[in-house]
Amino acid sequence: MLVIPAIDLRQGKSVRLAQGRKDTATVYSDDPVQIADTFARDGARLLHVVDLDAAFAESNSLNREVLRQMIRAINVPIQFGGGLRSIKQIEKAFELGVGRVVIGTMAVEYPEVLKGMVRRFGPERVVVGIDAKNGQVVTHGWEMDHQLDAHTLCRRVSAAGVGRIIYTDVGRDGMLTGVNLDGTCMIATASGLKVTASGGISSLKDLERLKTADCGIDSVIVGKALYEGRFTLAEAIASASA
Repeated sequence: MLVIPAIDLRQGKSVRLAQGRKDTATVYSDDPVQIADTFARDGARLLHVVDLDAAFAESNSLNREVLRQMIRAINVPIQFGGGLRSIKQIEKAFELGVGRVVIGTMAVEYPEVLKGMVRRFGPERVVVGIDAKNGQVVTHGWEMDHQLDAHTLCRRVSAAGVGRIIYTDVGRDGMLTGVNLDGTCMIATASGLKVTASGGISSLKDLERLKTADCGIDSVIVGKALYEGRFTLAEAIASASA
Protein backbone atom coordinates (compact mmCIF):
# COMPACT_ATOMS: atom_id res chain seq x y z
CA MET A 1 0.00 0.00 0.00
CA LEU A 2 1.32 3.40 -0.99
CA VAL A 3 1.70 6.01 1.77
CA ILE A 4 1.22 9.56 0.46
CA PRO A 5 2.29 12.42 2.75
CA ALA A 6 0.14 15.55 2.57
CA ILE A 7 1.12 19.21 2.42
CA ASP A 8 -1.73 21.71 2.78
CA LEU A 9 -0.89 25.26 1.74
CA ARG A 10 -2.40 28.34 3.37
CA GLN A 11 -0.90 31.74 2.52
CA GLY A 12 2.35 30.08 1.49
CA LYS A 13 2.73 28.06 4.69
CA SER A 14 2.28 24.40 5.53
CA VAL A 15 -0.77 23.99 7.74
CA ARG A 16 -3.30 21.43 8.92
CA LEU A 17 -6.98 22.05 9.52
CA ALA A 18 -9.46 20.25 11.78
CA GLN A 19 -12.43 18.92 9.78
CA GLY A 20 -11.51 21.34 7.00
CA ARG A 21 -12.55 24.45 8.96
CA LYS A 22 -10.47 27.44 7.94
CA ASP A 23 -10.50 28.92 11.47
CA THR A 24 -8.66 25.87 12.86
CA ALA A 25 -5.41 26.21 10.92
CA THR A 26 -2.25 25.14 12.72
CA VAL A 27 0.94 26.31 11.02
CA TYR A 28 3.63 23.64 10.97
CA SER A 29 6.18 25.31 8.71
CA ASP A 30 6.90 28.56 6.92
CA ASP A 31 8.86 26.56 4.34
CA PRO A 32 6.65 23.94 2.62
CA VAL A 33 9.35 23.30 0.04
CA GLN A 34 11.63 22.08 2.80
CA ILE A 35 8.83 19.85 4.07
CA ALA A 36 8.45 18.39 0.57
CA ASP A 37 12.20 17.83 0.32
CA THR A 38 12.22 16.02 3.67
CA PHE A 39 9.36 13.77 2.62
CA ALA A 40 11.19 13.00 -0.63
CA ARG A 41 14.38 12.14 1.24
CA ASP A 42 12.40 9.91 3.60
CA GLY A 43 11.13 7.78 0.74
CA ALA A 44 7.86 9.33 -0.48
CA ARG A 45 6.89 8.15 -3.96
CA LEU A 46 4.05 10.67 -4.34
CA LEU A 47 3.05 13.88 -2.53
CA HIS A 48 -0.48 15.15 -2.00
CA VAL A 49 -0.53 18.96 -2.13
CA VAL A 50 -3.66 21.06 -1.56
CA ASP A 51 -4.12 24.79 -2.15
CA LEU A 52 -6.50 25.63 0.69
CA ASP A 53 -6.77 29.29 -0.26
CA ALA A 54 -8.03 28.32 -3.72
CA ALA A 55 -10.40 25.76 -2.19
CA PHE A 56 -11.90 28.60 -0.15
CA ALA A 57 -12.02 30.80 -3.29
CA GLU A 58 -9.38 33.15 -1.90
CA SER A 59 -6.22 34.55 -3.54
CA ASN A 60 -3.78 31.73 -4.16
CA SER A 61 -0.85 33.22 -6.12
CA LEU A 62 1.57 32.65 -3.24
CA ASN A 63 0.60 29.00 -2.96
CA ARG A 64 1.06 28.46 -6.69
CA GLU A 65 4.56 29.88 -6.45
CA VAL A 66 5.30 27.46 -3.59
CA LEU A 67 3.97 24.62 -5.73
CA ARG A 68 6.21 25.69 -8.59
CA GLN A 69 9.23 25.68 -6.28
CA MET A 70 8.33 22.22 -4.96
CA ILE A 71 8.16 20.79 -8.46
CA ARG A 72 11.57 22.24 -9.25
CA ALA A 73 13.14 21.12 -5.95
CA ILE A 74 12.15 17.46 -5.74
CA ASN A 75 12.04 14.49 -8.05
CA VAL A 76 8.77 13.08 -6.68
CA PRO A 77 5.43 13.32 -8.51
CA ILE A 78 2.80 15.62 -7.00
CA GLN A 79 -0.94 15.13 -7.03
CA PHE A 80 -2.49 18.54 -6.63
CA GLY A 81 -5.93 19.80 -5.72
CA GLY A 82 -7.81 22.68 -4.20
CA GLY A 83 -10.01 25.06 -6.16
CA LEU A 84 -9.52 23.45 -9.58
CA ARG A 85 -12.92 24.37 -10.98
CA SER A 86 -12.26 25.05 -14.65
CA ILE A 87 -10.46 23.43 -17.57
CA LYS A 88 -8.11 26.41 -17.72
CA GLN A 89 -7.06 26.00 -14.09
CA ILE A 90 -6.42 22.31 -14.66
CA GLU A 91 -4.36 23.02 -17.76
CA LYS A 92 -2.24 25.50 -15.79
CA ALA A 93 -1.65 22.92 -13.06
CA PHE A 94 -0.40 20.41 -15.60
CA GLU A 95 1.73 23.10 -17.23
CA LEU A 96 3.40 23.69 -13.86
CA GLY A 97 4.36 20.02 -13.83
CA VAL A 98 1.96 18.24 -11.46
CA GLY A 99 1.48 14.54 -12.09
CA ARG A 100 -2.20 14.32 -11.20
CA VAL A 101 -5.00 16.75 -10.50
CA VAL A 102 -7.65 16.14 -7.85
CA ILE A 103 -11.14 17.32 -8.78
CA GLY A 104 -13.92 17.69 -6.24
CA THR A 105 -16.50 20.40 -6.86
CA MET A 106 -16.36 20.06 -10.66
CA ALA A 107 -17.08 16.35 -10.47
CA VAL A 108 -20.30 17.10 -8.56
CA GLU A 109 -21.51 20.14 -10.47
CA TYR A 110 -20.28 19.44 -14.02
CA PRO A 111 -20.22 15.67 -14.65
CA GLU A 112 -20.11 16.08 -18.43
CA VAL A 113 -17.02 18.28 -18.13
CA LEU A 114 -15.43 15.59 -15.98
CA LYS A 115 -15.97 13.02 -18.74
CA GLY A 116 -14.26 15.32 -21.21
CA MET A 117 -11.33 15.87 -18.88
CA VAL A 118 -10.82 12.14 -18.47
CA ARG A 119 -10.84 11.66 -22.26
CA ARG A 120 -8.40 14.50 -22.72
CA PHE A 121 -5.90 13.91 -19.91
CA GLY A 122 -6.39 10.22 -19.16
CA PRO A 123 -8.03 8.29 -16.29
CA GLU A 124 -4.81 8.08 -14.27
CA ARG A 125 -4.16 11.83 -14.28
CA VAL A 126 -7.62 13.00 -13.26
CA VAL A 127 -8.46 11.88 -9.72
CA VAL A 128 -11.79 12.63 -8.09
CA GLY A 129 -11.88 13.62 -4.45
CA ILE A 130 -15.10 12.52 -2.79
CA ASP A 131 -15.37 14.41 0.48
CA ALA A 132 -18.24 13.39 2.72
CA LYS A 133 -19.73 14.33 6.06
CA ASN A 134 -21.99 11.66 7.53
CA GLY A 135 -22.10 10.08 4.10
CA GLN A 136 -23.24 13.25 2.31
CA VAL A 137 -21.03 15.03 -0.22
CA VAL A 138 -19.53 18.45 0.58
CA THR A 139 -17.79 20.78 -1.87
CA HIS A 140 -16.28 24.28 -2.20
CA GLY A 141 -13.64 23.74 0.44
CA TRP A 142 -16.09 21.55 2.40
CA GLU A 143 -18.24 24.61 3.08
CA MET A 144 -21.21 23.58 0.90
CA ASP A 145 -23.46 20.59 1.55
CA HIS A 146 -25.14 18.70 -1.29
CA GLN A 147 -28.21 16.50 -1.41
CA LEU A 148 -26.02 13.80 -2.84
CA ASP A 149 -24.65 10.77 -1.04
CA ALA A 150 -21.10 9.56 -1.55
CA HIS A 151 -22.20 6.19 -2.95
CA THR A 152 -24.22 7.79 -5.72
CA LEU A 153 -21.35 10.10 -6.62
CA CYS A 154 -18.80 7.28 -6.70
CA ARG A 155 -20.93 5.39 -9.22
CA ARG A 156 -21.25 8.52 -11.38
CA VAL A 157 -17.51 9.02 -11.24
CA SER A 158 -16.90 5.42 -12.28
CA ALA A 159 -19.27 5.85 -15.24
CA ALA A 160 -17.31 8.96 -16.30
CA GLY A 161 -14.18 6.82 -16.78
CA VAL A 162 -12.17 8.05 -13.81
CA GLY A 163 -9.61 5.55 -12.56
CA ARG A 164 -9.18 6.64 -8.95
CA ILE A 165 -11.11 8.16 -6.05
CA ILE A 166 -9.72 9.83 -2.94
CA TYR A 167 -12.32 9.31 -0.23
CA THR A 168 -12.17 11.66 2.75
CA ASP A 169 -14.32 11.42 5.84
CA VAL A 170 -14.48 15.13 6.64
CA GLY A 171 -15.54 14.55 10.23
CA ARG A 172 -12.31 12.69 10.91
CA ASP A 173 -9.89 14.78 8.87
CA GLY A 174 -7.25 16.40 11.06
CA MET A 175 -8.78 14.91 14.21
CA LEU A 176 -6.47 11.89 14.72
CA THR A 177 -9.51 9.76 15.58
CA GLY A 178 -8.78 6.84 13.24
CA VAL A 179 -9.68 6.02 9.67
CA ASN A 180 -13.25 5.30 8.56
CA LEU A 181 -12.43 1.86 7.21
CA ASP A 182 -16.01 0.69 6.68
CA GLY A 183 -17.02 3.84 4.79
CA THR A 184 -13.92 3.77 2.61
CA CYS A 185 -14.39 0.08 1.78
CA MET A 186 -18.01 0.72 0.83
CA ILE A 187 -16.87 3.40 -1.64
CA ALA A 188 -14.25 1.05 -3.09
CA THR A 189 -16.77 -1.76 -3.48
CA ALA A 190 -19.54 0.43 -4.92
CA SER A 191 -17.26 2.14 -7.46
CA GLY A 192 -15.00 -0.74 -8.45
CA LEU A 193 -12.20 1.83 -8.74
CA LYS A 194 -8.82 2.24 -7.09
CA VAL A 195 -9.34 4.13 -3.83
CA THR A 196 -7.04 6.27 -1.72
CA ALA A 197 -8.12 6.57 1.91
CA SER A 198 -7.92 9.96 3.59
CA GLY A 199 -8.88 11.49 6.91
CA GLY A 200 -8.25 10.53 10.51
CA ILE A 201 -5.08 8.44 10.25
CA SER A 202 -3.64 8.45 13.77
CA SER A 203 -1.41 5.40 14.19
CA LEU A 204 0.45 2.64 12.41
CA LYS A 205 -2.43 0.39 13.39
CA ASP A 206 -4.70 2.43 11.09
CA LEU A 207 -2.31 1.72 8.23
CA GLU A 208 -2.26 -1.97 9.03
CA ARG A 209 -6.07 -2.09 9.01
CA LEU A 210 -6.18 -0.42 5.60
CA LYS A 211 -3.48 -2.67 4.19
CA THR A 212 -5.32 -5.85 5.18
CA ALA A 213 -8.84 -4.65 4.27
CA ASP A 214 -8.79 -6.34 0.83
CA CYS A 215 -11.55 -4.15 -0.61
CA GLY A 216 -9.76 -2.05 -3.24
CA ILE A 217 -7.90 0.49 -1.08
CA ASP A 218 -4.37 0.66 -2.43
CA SER A 219 -3.05 3.90 -0.92
CA VAL A 220 -3.50 6.30 1.97
CA ILE A 221 -2.92 10.02 2.53
CA VAL A 222 -1.28 10.84 5.85
CA GLY A 223 -1.08 14.37 7.23
CA LYS A 224 -1.43 15.46 10.82
CA ALA A 225 -0.11 12.21 12.30
CA LEU A 226 3.24 12.91 10.61
CA TYR A 227 3.34 16.54 11.69
CA GLU A 228 2.43 15.64 15.27
CA GLY A 229 5.10 12.95 15.45
CA ARG A 230 2.73 9.99 15.91
CA PHE A 231 5.09 8.11 13.59
CA THR A 232 7.65 8.93 10.93
CA LEU A 233 7.15 8.62 7.20
CA ALA A 234 9.79 5.88 7.12
CA GLU A 235 7.88 3.94 9.78
CA ALA A 236 4.63 4.39 7.86
CA ILE A 237 6.16 3.17 4.62
CA ALA A 238 7.65 0.16 6.37
CA SER A 239 4.35 -0.68 8.04
CA ALA A 240 2.37 -0.36 4.82
CA SER A 241 4.90 -2.45 2.88
CA ALA A 242 5.38 -5.29 5.39
